[in-house]
Amino acid sequence: MNRAIRRVGILMLSLMVLLLANNSYVQVIKADSYANNPDNLRRLYDQYNVERGLITAADGTVLASSTATDDKLKYLRTYPDGPLYAPVTGYYSVTSGAHGMEYAENQILNGNDSRLQLRQLTDLSSNTRTGGNVQLTINPKVQAAGYDTMVRNGFTGAAVAIQPSTGQILGMVSVPSYDPNGLSTHDTAAARSAYNSDDPQSATSPLINQTVSQAYAPGSTFKLVVSAAALSGGTGDENTPDLPAAPRVTLPGTSTTLENFDGETCPQSVGGQVSMKTALAFSCNTAFATLAGRVGAAGVAAQAAKFGFGDSNLSVPLGVVPSCVGPAKSCLTIPNGTAGLYQSGIGQLDVQETPLQDAMIAATIANGGKEMRPQLVKALQAPDSSTIQDFTPETLHDNVISPQVAATMTEMMEASESHSGTAGKNPAIQIASKTGTAEHGPDPKHVQPYGWYVAFAPGANPQIAVAVVVTSGGNLDLATVGAKVAGPVGRAMINAALG
Repeated sequence: MNRAIRRVGILMLSLMVLLLANNSYVQVIKADSYANNPDNLRRLYDQYNVERGLITAADGTVLASSTATDDKLKYLRTYPDGPLYAPVTGYYSVTSGAHGMEYAENQILNGNDSRLQLRQLTDLSSNTRTGGNVQLTINPKVQAAGYDTMVRNGFTGAAVAIQPSTGQILGMVSVPSYDPNGLSTHDTAAARSAYNSDDPQSATSPLINQTVSQAYAPGSTFKLVVSAAALSGGTGDENTPDLPAAPRVTLPGTSTTLENFDGETCPQSVGGQVSMKTALAFSCNTAFATLAGRVGAAGVAAQAAKFGFGDSNLSVPLGVVPSCVGPAKSCLTIPNGTAGLYQSGIGQLDVQETPLQDAMIAATIANGGKEMRPQLVKALQAPDSSTIQDFTPETLHDNVISPQVAATMTEMMEASESHSGTAGKNPAIQIASKTGTAEHGPDPKHVQPYGWYVAFAPGANPQIAVAVVVTSGGNLDLATVGAKVAGPVGRAMINAALG
């Protein structure tokens, strides 16, 4: 009898231990997982019981707000100018969660930030909670100018504008865009349909913010990096005609030729040679391939790294994919010896840049060689719009180039602008720029090239730097695609900022 009682007791004790272990596992180890499960309706109701805070532009324009409803989810997220600002705001959805700035600043917007704790105690008495506000650095005029110009011309691509002295992002455009209101609806079937219609798994999905999440071959805009390396290292000066003006050069160690964009001799040559300034103004490939060879792979890669290539930790606070001069696994190593260096020197082969990175290069030159940390958030605010945190300018990389090199490059870029067309140009504004045309894909001769335009203005006292990439639409002419399609977009943003 005692033995039977003992066995029953051991069994019951074992069951209690297992029950306690399971309870601990559920409530401690798996607590966060269950709480954050999108199928957890209690969590969903709790989230939508919060009047999520505003997202506003620098001038107070409301980009995202919450509207009271009569359904179980008490607040609906709305976006007054959805597609215009979608690459920045992102969306807040019952089916696919938060994205973009809605995700990056979620703790402030949903009221969970520790700096809002006192406010939360007040809200407990009324059984409501109100989130804080996020004020962005975006200038609505600059944003609209870039977006409208791209859409009106049927372009796809991206554009970024930065204030050189502070790093504040004035515009962040990605086309095609999408309407976040379709994703924020409380109708789950409609929200899923809107999400799937934007083809989220595609590399060209409208849901992708191309300014920070996509890197492209930069073409001749990369010649700014090569110029900076050559001038900084004393490899060459801007005025001496000692670079080949020939229509083509043979890649070292191969029988393959590299040609100027039009297959012609670079203009304004002296004895078959051109200066760096002339080569940049007319974007002569043979000259810059040779110049890159003189600087060396290590020198070009080191200068690129100073500008921020290879930085995998950059956040604005949206995450930014790294820009690279080599393959992904060796981001800062130029492959294929001198032949590869020649191709990389004109922004081809494995060189890949985000539009943000190209804008940062222009902004650094404009700022005398000091690169400021790009920032999309101007201030964090309590629900009553009082400031919790202001963001002050922060140096990201000091002395990327010297002030003297920056001044020389400004003159070179002003000369380049004089040969890049007049579309959208305001003659009262002095612009320093560089255009680019980048071939890409397995059959580059039969695919529309990327058209680039990077610039800053005014040349004497820069207030804005821009980078534009047009990935499709517009003129297919290799010689002018950057100037003709990307140039007017960049100039429209400059005009909006300075007008």
